[in-house]
Amino acid sequence: MAKPQADGAFLRIDSVVKEFGDFRAVDQVSLDIAKGEIFALLGSSGCGKSTLLRMLAGFETPTSGRIILNGQDLAGKPPYERPVNMMFQSYALFPHMTVADNIAFGLRRDGLPKAEIAQRVEEMLRLVQLTKLAARKPHQLSGGQQQRVALARSLAKRPQLLLLDEPLGALDKKLREATQIELVNIIEQVGVTCVMVTHDQEEAMTMASRIAVMSEGRFLQVGSPADIYETPTTRFVADFIGNVNLTDGRIVVDEADHVQIECADFMHHIGHGITGYLGQQVTVAVRPEKISLSAEQPAGRFNQVPGTVKEMSYFGDTTLYHLELASGARLKVTVENDSRDRSNAPTWGDRVWAHWQPNAQVVLTQ
Repeated sequence: MAKPQADGAFLRIDSVVKEFGDFRAVDQVSLDIAKGEIFALLGSSGCGKSTLLRMLAGFETPTSGRIILNGQDLAGKPPYERPVNMMFQSYALFPHMTVADNIAFGLRRDGLPKAEIAQRVEEMLRLVQLTKLAARKPHQLSGGQQQRVALARSLAKRPQLLLLDEPLGALDKKLREATQIELVNIIEQVGVTCVMVTHDQEEAMTMASRIAVMSEGRFLQVGSPADIYETPTTRFVADFIGNVNLTDGRIVVDEADHVQIECADFMHHIGHGITGYLGQQVTVAVRPEKISLSAEQPAGRFNQVPGTVKEMSYFGDTTLYHLELASGARLKVTVENDSRDRSNAPTWGDRVWAHWQPNAQVVLTQ
């Protein structure tokens, strides 16, 4: 039996490169994933995340670099010899087989004894709560139930590593949200290490313990969902994850305990020091939910700006306002609808003041 990495890395991706002719799809990617972790590769189409997943599965061979799982170098090992299983977005269920037979398929291919196959299938059916539907065909199931059958089939072989390729992409929004938690609970109950690929930021934030944001074959930032959202390190990451206001400005005060950044419509006052210098051009990111609205100008001179409500999007729990500023720029503000009485809520054409705390911003230099 292979031994785990001494430093605790269960899956190690070491300087992996994948080239297709002149095109570099994955560019010098390195990553350590702990045993039992649910890790998400997040990025837009063509960023390299699916290519990396296919290399983990053995469907693609790295141009250079190494992939080590539980101390074993996977170089040269075909997919069927790897302790890895992959669940595809389409689920790839056999339409002529029952739920139980779909789950048993891989076990039969491996030549396991009938008694062991029956035991594992029963175990998986209980795990995904489909025991009563074991004799049904896939077309007799809902989308969420089909997804659970595909997961049960992937877990039945007891892989060391489970790969999920856009696992909930085929489900509608409401079912997808309900299934995210269910899927995480099942994976954690089994204790399998999981790497998932998604372009859906909400899915990654809900399901993963850590996320890698990818662009053009590289990792731009790796961290927990809270780290990625609250402290993005680049403009791309800030803009890709959630809603954000990005304003360009120049550092005009640079002290150890505060910084002031002059922008076209207002002055940012940031209540801590940053790595920068006077006159440096930077981008300041502020999330819309960290901005407040008021009818009157608040006290102070910084972190405030008047604007006119040009657009409103009512989402039930929140309302997203688009304010037009003096320069013509737009500022997005999210207000929580904590009261059913909306008689005092701002509406189209209202002139309001947006303001925020000195710890609400993130300064980006790249």
